[in-house]
Amino acid sequence: MLTVIGIGPGSFAMMTQEAIAALQEAEIVVGYKTYTHLVKPLTGDKQVIKTGMCKEIERCQTAIELAQAGHKVALISSGDAGIYGMAGLVLELVTSQQLDIEVRLVAGITASIAAASLLGAPLMHDFCHISLSDLLTPWPVIEKRIIAAASADFVICFYNPRSRGREGHLARAFELMREFTNPQTPVGVVKAAGRKKEQKWLTTFGEMDFEPVDMTSLVIVGNKTTFVRDGLMITPRGYEL
Repeated sequence: MLTVIGIGPGSFAMMTQEAIAALQEAEIVVGYKTYTHLVKPLTGDKQVIKTGMCKEIERCQTAIELAQAGHKVALISSGDAGIYGMAGLVLELVTSQQLDIEVRLVAGITASIAAASLLGAPLMHDFCHISLSDLLTPWPVIEKRIIAAASADFVICFYNPRSRGREGHLARAFELMREFTNPQTPVGVVKAAGRKKEQKWLTTFGEMDFEPVDMTSLVIVGNKTTFVRDGLMITPRGYEL
């Protein structure tokens, strides 16, 4: 049995009961080293296999082979494993290799949902996720998606917004959106949601400071109806008040 678990953004308070139970049932836990550290109190004396960044295929293949050998294996991802996590890759590998193993997926709270709850209610209407990492997606494709989402007036959640290797991607995204986005549009930023160094702040599209944003941050850009009141970022659903 291979269980692919979304452990949420980082705190036990945001981990589902199903995820906790699945971790407790597992014999072996496989994951990126940062995520295995987050669940260390739940793994006890279980065997834990850690890998670093850019080892996703190796990590999933290891988990699959251990499950094939008859072990109860938990493969963990932060947030939800089906959103920029390991769920899709595991299923690709299992189906392409035509393996006869049981794979169970356990949903988790995403970074966008966690961040939104800290900011107010910015995701009340249609929204989308866009990752600004071009490691697996060509940057021209990402640019097309940014323009399409902005022109359609989606609230946009930017994952992987800025790192040392791509410091200018978030600024470029805002440049592409400028034609469609009012400078007063609210923007919320949450860094390390659900973790010890959690931070959040509100700004506007026109006054956005990119410098404090890093890879642990999630940036939410409102739509034309989004507003801030009493320190809360709110996107109306359309109810008549």
